[in-house]
Amino acid sequence: MSKILQIAKETLQIEAESILGLIPKLNGEFERAVHEILNCKGKVILTGIGKSGQVARKISSTLSSTGTPSIFLHPAESSHGDLGVISKNDLVIALSYGGETAELGSLLNFISRNGVSLIALTGKSGSTLAQTANIVLDVSVEKEACPLRLAPTSSSTATLAMGDALAMAVLESRGFKSENFAELHPSGSLGAKLMRVKDIMQTGDALPFVTKDTSMKALLTTMTHQSVRGAAGVLDHDGQLIGVITDGDIRRFLEKNQDPFSSTAANLMSHSPKTIDASELAERALFLMEQFRTQMLIVLDKNSAAPLKPVGMIIYQDLLRAKIR
Repeated sequence: MSKILQIAKETLQIEAESILGLIPKLNGEFERAVHEILNCKGKVILTGIGKSGQVARKISSTLSSTGTPSIFLHPAESSHGDLGVISKNDLVIALSYGGETAELGSLLNFISRNGVSLIALTGKSGSTLAQTANIVLDVSVEKEACPLRLAPTSSSTATLAMGDALAMAVLESRGFKSENFAELHPSGSLGAKLMRVKDIMQTGDALPFVTKDTSMKALLTTMTHQSVRGAAGVLDHDGQLIGVITDGDIRRFLEKNQDPFSSTAANLMSHSPKTIDASELAERALFLMEQFRTQMLIVLDKNSAAPLKPVGMIIYQDLLRAKIR
């Protein structure tokens, strides 16, 4: 094994062990921290300097994206007017492995004077930060992964992992669901994967629906001039779905009948229309379309008073435009 690969493997091993070493340190303090975040009436403010600051930014972002309003406050900037962002209803989470960071001094004094709750993530339980905090989460590690034992590596990784553990515990306790995540992530692949059929489906009078008594001529007109083309849903007189007609159904019917224009939709329709519920993930709709080799699904609302009455249609091209894949 080359020296390069050896160093890389040792780094990953040390950092992995540092994260696993946090598990025995989870106790009542961690539970108190989770409840403090859940009960916060204002913002959750993350702060830290250097590598701790970079980790704090990531934890703040994770909290915000999972239902907990959070911002990052730079400790050096805080003493130049930015302390004004902190209110008594806020909660501050301060990160400093050594717990003696000079830039945190003014911030800690302000927090103490104003009775603002403080959670510390630190590796030194006897530090100034730990002594000031209401709750202390121990992120101490046995050693840094840096060969010189100087650069924050294991310690920053462990702190980040502890922040993720906090965020996930809060997420679960808050009852945060995939639909909430999608609402906060309307752009990007993550948000797209969590979009629902109802977010993409087409609705309104322009959709191609006919009754079983609709004539062939009227059927062709509907399938040609409506927004969704190539298929039409067939409804009974109560507006409930009883079938579907596709371009393929029409071609096959024309091949077998000498007088097709004397027929009605009932003579052409398939009695097994492909449907999907409005609350299903859009990604599920894409899967079904590809499985059944169809370009369209009729959308139902199975939780409504009329579960067989269509509420829309979802089209393959609309799914692609929404970047579901």
